[in-house]
Amino acid sequence: MEIRKKGKWLEIVVPKGWTERTIEDVLKNQLQIPKTMLHSLRMDKTVKLNHQITPWQSLLKSGDFIQLELFVEEEFGVTPEYKEISILYEDDHVLIVNKQAGIDTHPTKEGQLGTLANAVAFHYQTQGLQTKVRHVHRLDRDTTGAILFAKDRLSSSILDRMLERRDIKRTYLALVHGLMKQKKGKIDEPIGRDRHHPTRRRVSPTGQVATTHFNVLKTFPSKKLSLVELNLSTGRTHQIRVHMSHIGYPLVGDELYGGQAITKRQALHAHSLQLFHPITNDLIEVQAPLIDISEPYFEFMNLKKVPN
Repeated sequence: MEIRKKGKWLEIVVPKGWTERTIEDVLKNQLQIPKTMLHSLRMDKTVKLNHQITPWQSLLKSGDFIQLELFVEEEFGVTPEYKEISILYEDDHVLIVNKQAGIDTHPTKEGQLGTLANAVAFHYQTQGLQTKVRHVHRLDRDTTGAILFAKDRLSSSILDRMLERRDIKRTYLALVHGLMKQKKGKIDEPIGRDRHHPTRRRVSPTGQVATTHFNVLKTFPSKKLSLVELNLSTGRTHQIRVHMSHIGYPLVGDELYGGQAITKRQALHAHSLQLFHPITNDLIEVQAPLIDISEPYFEFMNLKKVPN
């Protein structure tokens, strides 16, 4: 399928497989545009066929052009602020950034600066792109690694739905205290708020369902540490930190959940991201290298030194 951006329009060249299908069928079932957005596109008359506004029941033929007014100018939603960002992947629809430690994903109060979202807004501005900064998921302030942004409203809607269905695979690395005896496994424990602490979470029978899969990559007997690969079937706040602490292996540096302060932050890194592109359906796979492994103990998380 041939897709291209032309100004504010997304232009799709109709492939042979769409012949004799209606515009509406393709929008609903092939592009999987959410109902609310379909209604908006219909009311605003922002779908064209071969540069003409055409009834949505019109049949398509190979080589036709479907055009969607997708790249409209929007407020960033945050104040653009210059800060270097490490880009892992970018096209007209998707941006994946390798987040460094010590910054929030997005502002938590009006006018806040210094977040990754502020830096992404500045990046958009330098590209001449005027669009809302849309993070698809977030990472804790001191967690590093791959984080996904949608650059248009359609991609944002599709990616949000993919995240809900767990169709976006996020793989983390964590350095934990203790030598883990079980090499692979699953932690199935609900997580809720800790009523005795404003930010902490805890395993609670009344909490939300939470599932974490783990795989021990390497142990370091002299340091009594384990390097663990983790995948989430759910996305609860502090999920990895809570679950690993609950089974007796808190993250190095994670004082909130019982880790020792031998590093300045918790040793958690979003190592890789895998998803199908929201528009083209092409497979996207990225790996986020650790930006700074100079701090003691973080060198143990450098996969280049860890055998498979």
